[in-house]
Amino acid sequence: MSKKNKKESSGHIAKNKKARHYYELLENLEAGIELRGTEVKSLRAGLVAFRDSYVQFKSGEAWLVGLHIAPYENAGYAQHDPDRDRKLLLHRRQIAAWAAKVDQRGFSVVPVAIYFKDSRVKVEIALGRGKKLHDQRDSIKERDIQRDVARQLAGM
Repeated sequence: MSKKNKKESSGHIAKNKKARHYYELLENLEAGIELRGTEVKSLRAGLVAFRDSYVQFKSGEAWLVGLHIAPYENAGYAQHDPDRDRKLLLHRRQIAAWAAKVDQRGFSVVPVAIYFKDSRVKVEIALGRGKKLHDQRDSIKERDIQRDVARQLAGM
C-alpha cells in the first residue's frame, strides 16, 4: 500500500494583532481565498499587511477588502494589483448567515490570520463587535494583571 505524502502545514503567514485590540471577537470561521500566482509567491515570502482590512458581503459573495499583498519581485510583466478586493470561498449558507448578522446587529467581520493548510492559503475570519475606548483600556489592564500574577507565581 502506498501512502500519500501530505505536506505539513507551514503555519501562519501573518496574524492581525490589532483585530483583538479593536474588536471583541465572537465567532471564527476558516475560509479559502481566491488568489493569483504572484500573490501566492508573495505570501510565501510573508509580504502581507492587514492594515484596515475587513470582509464585505456583496450580491451573495464574501469579499476581503483592504488586504495588502506586496508585489512579487521576480514576477516580470505579469504583476498583480496589491490592494485589489479578493473573493473568499465560503458556502452559500455561511455567507447568508454572517451577512444577516452584520446587517441586523451591527457586527463587523475582520480577518484574524492568514496561513497555509495543505498547500492552500486559508484566511481565518471572525465576527466581532467594536470595542469602546474604555473597553480597550480594561483589556490592557486585565492582561497586565495576569502577566504580573504569572511572574509572581513563577518566582515562587
